[in-house]
Amino acid sequence: MQTEIERTIAVLKNGGLILYPTDTIWGIGCDATNTDSVEKIYTIKKRMESKALISLVANATQLKQLCSKIPKESLNENPTTIIYNQVTGLANNLLAPNGSAGIRITQDEFCKELIMVFGKPIVSTSANISGEHSPINFSEISEEIKNNVDYIVNLRQNEDMQIPSVILHVNSDGSLKKLR
Repeated sequence: MQTEIERTIAVLKNGGLILYPTDTIWGIGCDATNTDSVEKIYTIKKRMESKALISLVANATQLKQLCSKIPKESLNENPTTIIYNQVTGLANNLLAPNGSAGIRITQDEFCKELIMVFGKPIVSTSANISGEHSPINFSEISEEIKNNVDYIVNLRQNEDMQIPSVILHVNSDGSLKKLR
C-alpha cells in the first residue's frame, strides 16, 4: 500500500487525476485545492460545474480547516457526506455559488493514509460519465474513464464496492436534511 500512496501523491502533486477505490465506490480524484485539476474531472465526466463534486478528508482535524460548524453526524462510521455552508480552502469550482461544498471523512484505510500524507483533501466523484450508472467494481469502469486519468491505483480491483454515501445538508439553523 505504501508504494501506491507514494505513486498517487506524485500524480496529485503534479495536478494529475487518479482512479482509486474509496470507502464507497471507485472514484476519480484530484487535489481538491487545484482548480485546473477539478476542471479536468468535470471535462472527463462530461458534467456541468453546477453539479457539485465531493471532497474527502482524513479526519475531523482536516474537516475543521475547511468549515467551522461540524455536526456530530460528520463523525459517523457509515460513509456520510455532508454539504457544509461557508467552506474555505477548496478550489473555487468545488464550491456552490453560496459557498457550500460536500465533504466526507473517509473510512477507507488507503484513502485516509493518502490524504494524511498528501496533507490536503482530495476530490471523490464516481468513476463514470455523468448520467451513466456508477460502477460496482473496477471491471465496470469504462475505458474512456480509465484512459483519461493519469494514474490507476492498483488496489482492490477485484472487490465489489458499496453503494454511494448518504448525503446530508446542514441547514442555516444547524439542523440536517437528508438528500440521499
